[in-house]
Amino acid sequence: MKLQKSFFLAGLSLLALAVLAIGCGGGDSGETPAPTSAEAPTASPSADAPTGTASIGGTVTYQGEVPSLPPITMDADKDCATMHSEPVASELLVLGDGSTMANIMVRVTGGLPSATWPTPSEPAVLDQKGCKYIPHVFGVMVNQPIRILNSDGILHNVHALPKVNREFNTPMPATVTETTKTFDKVEDLFEIKCDVHPWMKSYVAVYDHPYFSVTQEDGQFNITGLPAGTYEIEAWHERLGIQTASVTVGDGQSATQDFTFTRP
Repeated sequence: MKLQKSFFLAGLSLLALAVLAIGCGGGDSGETPAPTSAEAPTASPSADAPTGTASIGGTVTYQGEVPSLPPITMDADKDCATMHSEPVASELLVLGDGSTMANIMVRVTGGLPSATWPTPSEPAVLDQKGCKYIPHVFGVMVNQPIRILNSDGILHNVHALPKVNREFNTPMPATVTETTKTFDKVEDLFEIKCDVHPWMKSYVAVYDHPYFSVTQEDGQFNITGLPAGTYEIEAWHERLGIQTASVTVGDGQSATQDFTFTRP
């Protein structure tokens, strides 16, 4: 009797397992079963930043009467004044031979594909040397480190005045020779100044792409690694405003686009 009862209970257990198997998908329920982890769809990888072999370059020049700009006066700080044996030229208009222009930011403003370009790990460098910011105009990418130096060994402070990014005002006494800052949002050119020495000014722009260039005294710029396409580009000067152009360039080609600024 006990043996029959044991067979009976065993049979019930087998029947229950069979029903459970059917309920868990062993039979055809009319629905597509959920994929297993091996079958689960994966998110599409983000598109790599496009690279190309095209470039746009040119020369920026000044046309018209060159204004007589007073030199920078550093007499308010004898430490700054003694760093220079000759008058320090204004940075408002810096010209080379043939009236070529320095400190012009040239950047692509339209025509780029929608993509994310990697942030450079190499920092941009802003130095405080001779009681001047060097360079006077520069660009960085979002979250790219800016290595700020105090080569003078005297008190400076670095006061950034963005409208989109977060403002900072960092003192750098003689004992502080270096600090690092970043900006995490795209923003057009804004001023960095020294509150200790009011003539010290620099301008920085924050981009989400690497297609920008700043001229030196030879007035030349070169924007490389562009995919083939038609681009809107701008040339910016702190006082004379913006010049614009549309440039079409093919793979492996180098397009030339010059800019001329005139005194208003």
